[in-house]
Amino acid sequence: MARTRSRYAPDRGLTTRMVGTMFFIGLLYVVLVGVLLAALRGSWPVILVITGGLFVAQFWFSDRIAAYGMGAREVTPQEAPELHGAIDRICALADMPKPRVAIARSDVPNAFATGRSERTALVCATTGLLRRLEPEELEGVLAHEMSHVAHRDVAVMTIASFLGVLAGIVTRVALWGGLARNSRGNDPAGIIIMLIPLISAVVYALSFLLTRLLSRYRELSADRTAALLTGRPSALASALTKVSGQMARIPTEDLRKAEPYNAFYFVPAFAAKESLGRLLSSHPTLEQRLDQLARISAGLSHP
Repeated sequence: MARTRSRYAPDRGLTTRMVGTMFFIGLLYVVLVGVLLAALRGSWPVILVITGGLFVAQFWFSDRIAAYGMGAREVTPQEAPELHGAIDRICALADMPKPRVAIARSDVPNAFATGRSERTALVCATTGLLRRLEPEELEGVLAHEMSHVAHRDVAVMTIASFLGVLAGIVTRVALWGGLARNSRGNDPAGIIIMLIPLISAVVYALSFLLTRLLSRYRELSADRTAALLTGRPSALASALTKVSGQMARIPTEDLRKAEPYNAFYFVPAFAAKESLGRLLSSHPTLEQRLDQLARISAGLSHP
């Protein structure tokens, strides 16, 4: 029997954006594969097998790869009673099954969630976060991460990011493999082959922008629904302020290691204040997030 919906507030704006992102990502995927098939007509079975295999691998294993890359290690209630207790309380509030619980040994104060569904979800906090936050602040952060699981935007981001990865691979293969050098005169197939790096680069750029736009909205959505679920937007705002302020004190080397996984994190890590990643951030600004939480707090105070 299908489980009923969680008590996280539904977000139609997020659902609409996820559907729209998946539609355009799928369209770009068809364009990219179509170009490859037109350019390499004799190799179409290989192309279909490779692209299909990469898609399946990305969907089934990307969450595990990301969790491994961020150093997540599953812990038992005996090993981390406070963390498990906080997640138990959120699950009870949200009427959700309990995800796997993990800790990453890192001084970068952060948290993330991965998984294709509630059944495969994993929620992880770093040792730096656990050391710095008060219990109510930690619950706010974990409620934010559980919102990503409840709304299934983690799975959508996993699938959406696949196209960018594939386009990047195709571009590098085309450039390093010298596909353009194999074209012959005005042969239409040769011309298409010469265009593969350009088309792949455009597809990569578009997929990157689409996932960034979705990612920024989903972070605001997770803040909003977590604040409404716990009824303590001020605790989440305090955690945001504290974590963002502590980032400046983290060694640059540690921030650079964390930066590739910013799309997963509660707060992005930047190795420098003027980093290009700040301009194309996967997260809204701290001011936007705090303003939203302040409005929610005011609304809860004056129903």
